[in-house]
Amino acid sequence: MQTSRLSFDLAPILPLWLLAVLAGLALAALLPALLRGARGALWRAAAFALILAALAGPRAVEETRETRPDIALLLVDRSDSTRYAQGHAEAIETARRQIEARIARLRDVELRVAEIEEGGNQGTRGFAALERALADIPAARLAGVLLLSDGQIHDLPADPANWGGPEGVPLHLLMPGRQGEVDRRIRLIEAPGFGIVGRSVELRLIVEDLGAARQEGTARLTIRRDGQAPLTESVPVGQEHRLSIPIERAGPTVLDLLAETRPGEIGEVNNRAVVTINGVRDRLRVLLVSGEPHAGERTWRRLLKADPGVDLVHFTILRPPEKDDLTPLNELSLIAFPVRELFQVKLREFDLIIFDRFANRGILPPSYLRNIAEHVRGGGALLLSVGPEYVGAVSLFNTPLGQVLPARPLSPQQALLEQAFRPRVSAAGQRHPVTEGLAGANQGEAEPSWGRWYRTIRSEPRAGQVVMEGAQGAPLLVLDRVGQGRVALMLSDHIWLWSRGHDGGGPQQELLRRTAHWLMREPELEEEDLSARIESGRLSVTRRSLDPAPPPEVTVTAPDGTLTRLPLSGAPGSGRGVAEMAAPQPGLWQVSDGRRMAFAAAMPPNPPEVADLRSDPARLRPTVSASGGAARYLGDGAAIPDIRRVAAGRDAAGAGWIGLRQREDHTVTGIAALPLLPPWLALLLLLGAAVIAWRREAR
Repeated sequence: MQTSRLSFDLAPILPLWLLAVLAGLALAALLPALLRGARGALWRAAAFALILAALAGPRAVEETRETRPDIALLLVDRSDSTRYAQGHAEAIETARRQIEARIARLRDVELRVAEIEEGGNQGTRGFAALERALADIPAARLAGVLLLSDGQIHDLPADPANWGGPEGVPLHLLMPGRQGEVDRRIRLIEAPGFGIVGRSVELRLIVEDLGAARQEGTARLTIRRDGQAPLTESVPVGQEHRLSIPIERAGPTVLDLLAETRPGEIGEVNNRAVVTINGVRDRLRVLLVSGEPHAGERTWRRLLKADPGVDLVHFTILRPPEKDDLTPLNELSLIAFPVRELFQVKLREFDLIIFDRFANRGILPPSYLRNIAEHVRGGGALLLSVGPEYVGAVSLFNTPLGQVLPARPLSPQQALLEQAFRPRVSAAGQRHPVTEGLAGANQGEAEPSWGRWYRTIRSEPRAGQVVMEGAQGAPLLVLDRVGQGRVALMLSDHIWLWSRGHDGGGPQQELLRRTAHWLMREPELEEEDLSARIESGRLSVTRRSLDPAPPPEVTVTAPDGTLTRLPLSGAPGSGRGVAEMAAPQPGLWQVSDGRRMAFAAAMPPNPPEVADLRSDPARLRPTVSASGGAARYLGDGAAIPDIRRVAAGRDAAGAGWIGLRQREDHTVTGIAALPLLPPWLALLLLLGAAVIAWRREAR
């Protein structure tokens, strides 16, 4: 837009300091005449003034300008806190349309709109969005910022006066809703992320009524654990409450806490808190019993001693009964094997029992072996690494312990197979997490790349899964579940060859570690598993199974009860299926494949975005005041204050109105200068004044 502006200035012929000196000399020359009242003194003064004016060069300047419209920035809050509060999102959208219409009627004002997107666990990043929007707006043209938000901004500037806008430009906060809103929430004071299996953890929380005049009364708190039947407690409002949660298993335990709705509260999403507690085992107590010294004995000991989470008790039978030479016990340096203490008194204290080439030579009475079998059925773990002693009359299979062993040895003439072979992962083992993806394993019909073994104890599997095969396809590693416990049977005593690097070695440490952890029921090694997790608003589902054809879909239950059938995808024959979908609702999500259920929490503890759903100017009041702006409630979005243009130095807000600065940014496209006292006119006026002064003084 083209405009003109007329102004006056000087274009002096001489420097200003010299004009000042000449003016002083003229005054000195005139002062005596003025003091004695001489005739013509005033005309003489006029002549001097004309001389000085001519030297100063007064002129009229006309500028032709191209003015630029001012820019008003409308910043719209789209974060979750506005979406979850009742009516706030609709009010913000209504207010946005009203503001766009009003600013469109203002002359020379351009409106630009930017949005504050959801910031996840970081909360509402309002000033980060403001900084990005101001990067495209010239500071000289910014007339004001209208922040359409509930005031719940979490990246406030350290200095309220340095909020990002130019000096004098107002920041106005326009809030949906009304003053005096009330919101109930659960605030977690302490929510441990881990707990020891078999012990309890303590949660500390407060049920608060934000905006209420007083924190009083009680509220019902519903507690649901891993989708089980809910428990209800009555908790005092505004006071700390403690919950004791027993950790019964390894892996995640998901708690869904729900406080009853308060009448008239603005939103219910923060009445719920979802807590995930990962159950971990304390130091594992492992009993390792070696039947006799042999080359592979140290393999087990080194593996278990290298794990800082394992307490190892190791006994080696150095003097079996058949070697009794009647030497008195007080003359022996050996420690007597504490049979009763280990297998009756303290048996339940061990998480894992390992028999390494142990033969039944009467050291353990049948009652103690029966105790071990019952311990396994009740949830214990047993690992056998066997050699030739597993065949014949001294085999542990011929004892009460054989009831829980997954494979029966063949006859002594057929069982012992001594020939070179490379252990192979079976078809089922390709899908089992204990042997899946082992470095150097066979792929399809290809031979494995690890070293050879030389002994296999041939047996007939009667339960469990054969995950590795030995010479002539005989079972090598058999895994089985017995009652509540688990059993692993290694039908060769040559795994120690891998630890020595024989023929290239192999992944003995990883294989034994996985086997031990599977026996300990570690969640990541479950062969039949359904897991779910939520990250960045997306639900990821993974199903693992020994069945090469997993179910084609799972059922997802959202926190509000909505059911969704989600198809699974995966490589054919892998036993794995994965799927993903949007999970926008906060709370507890439930996934089922018909046999198993998994849970995922869509809300971290104390998320800043839903900590307070009320419209409240408290956070932004210092910044708004420092900018000269105002904070206003909009009700349902229709009560938009009047928007006016205000000049620099004037108030930017008043009763019922808010203002946008007149910035008057422009570019000068032309200048025309007209001398007010050209030389010819100055000469005529000077001569006239001199003649009049001469005539007056001549009388």
